[in-house]
Amino acid sequence: MHRRTLLAATAASALPRFAIAQADTRPAITVAVQKISNTGTLDPMREQSSNVSERWMGLLLETPIGRNQQGNLERVPALATEWRRIDERTVELSLRPDVKLHDGSTLSAEDVAFSFGPARMTGDTIPADVRAVAKRYWPALERVEIRDALTVRFVNATPEITIEGRLSAGGSQIVSRRAWEATGSWEANARTAVGSGPYRLRSFRPDVALELEAHDAYWGGRPPLRSVRFLEVPELAARIEGLRAGEYQFACDIPPDQIPTVTGDSRLALQGGLVTNHRIVAFDQHHPALRDPRVRLAMAHATDGQAIVDALWDGRAKVPAGLQFPFYGPMLVPDWSVPQYDPDQARALLKQARYDGSPIAYRIRNDYYTAEVATAQVLAEMWKAVGLNIQLQVKENWTQVLDKAGPRGVRDWSNSATFDDPVSSIVNQHGPDGAQQTNGEWSNAEMNTLSRAMQASTDIAARQKMFARMLQICEREDPAYVVLHQNAVFTALRKGLPWKQPPSFFMDFSPRNWGRT
Repeated sequence: MHRRTLLAATAASALPRFAIAQADTRPAITVAVQKISNTGTLDPMREQSSNVSERWMGLLLETPIGRNQQGNLERVPALATEWRRIDERTVELSLRPDVKLHDGSTLSAEDVAFSFGPARMTGDTIPADVRAVAKRYWPALERVEIRDALTVRFVNATPEITIEGRLSAGGSQIVSRRAWEATGSWEANARTAVGSGPYRLRSFRPDVALELEAHDAYWGGRPPLRSVRFLEVPELAARIEGLRAGEYQFACDIPPDQIPTVTGDSRLALQGGLVTNHRIVAFDQHHPALRDPRVRLAMAHATDGQAIVDALWDGRAKVPAGLQFPFYGPMLVPDWSVPQYDPDQARALLKQARYDGSPIAYRIRNDYYTAEVATAQVLAEMWKAVGLNIQLQVKENWTQVLDKAGPRGVRDWSNSATFDDPVSSIVNQHGPDGAQQTNGEWSNAEMNTLSRAMQASTDIAARQKMFARMLQICEREDPAYVVLHQNAVFTALRKGLPWKQPPSFFMDFSPRNWGRT
């Protein structure tokens, strides 16, 4: 061997051997959103399954029972492979074995029990607003029993037929007990989310960006993307232009009037349609002009929901049968509708109530909801046309919208059915533990009695009658809200990406949905 060759070979053999890492060829994507988080946290309780947090929450944290995002949101196995009724108060879950959490630990019954326990959900050290939401999501949960390492039982204090639905909805996300306890407090955990989803947290900058990276040990298969970045871009025009320029691969909250702009660009595609969410306006019954329920009912009769759907939604949304959804099945109240658009009836009700033209504040956000400002302007004109003195006020955030300084009148809101029963919607938002009552805006004693009775009843026919009476109270006799239309969600994306919009707000980038067209 030549001397130079020998020396080179000797030197090479003395060097340490490094493994050559194979490049990760999976795509990294950016999703432009109007808003990332309402509360500056990643906590499911504080975020309350909001329209904005639902987009990403399931990528980080998962529930024991899943919802089929590729179908009709029916219940499917997730962290639990199966579930069974023990009695009217008890549901037993068999947990999926060998689920790796983001901190490297393996999911066990201890993590599930901890996720519903006092240290995370109900204890004295938990912020009061979080405890209130936990009570709303789980009003009768007595305990979670650990039967063995992969078996848990959810035991209610009262009978309830919706336990399985609650286990598939917001508020039932499972976290790593080990990671939570290491972090030390609810406040410290509020900006972390150590769960089992297909992506794990890389960084979170409130009002700026949420960055996720692939959790390659995911039980559902290797994630199809290297990373996902949710970038807050409040301006609609900037979201669309960034998509065109290739800065973003997805742009959310596309209003119907911009659909031709998207579909007219050969580089872009559009996905979306109706979701299980209704756009509503909510009343503060303590406002001097709204104390008389006839004034609130007059506002309902002065609201032409179909005109809003036709003019602002290009017919792509729809006016529903009140605050209910077809997937309620036997709980659906037949022959019910929102109050008929009838300006003359509205004027007659205002006269009966002796409404004197007092100003009524209408607080909105700057297009937090799709087409929110345009919708509010149309509503204000409809209400003014029957003699109401509406003062439209655009607020920066929810704190300002709900601020008790000055009389609160009407505000924009939405209401989701997170599972297939009215307790997930009308009771969750308007019942005794619901947001509208805890905000101090509205309350009704009969509604509260019915809410508690319906939650504890297992008689479908009796429950349906209770629900019908709730609709009568909340939409006619003592209006809590006016339903405007069922919501629709439209997402613009770069053409050719193998992704399909679920029938929800969720941006599902799991192995189950990437690759579908």
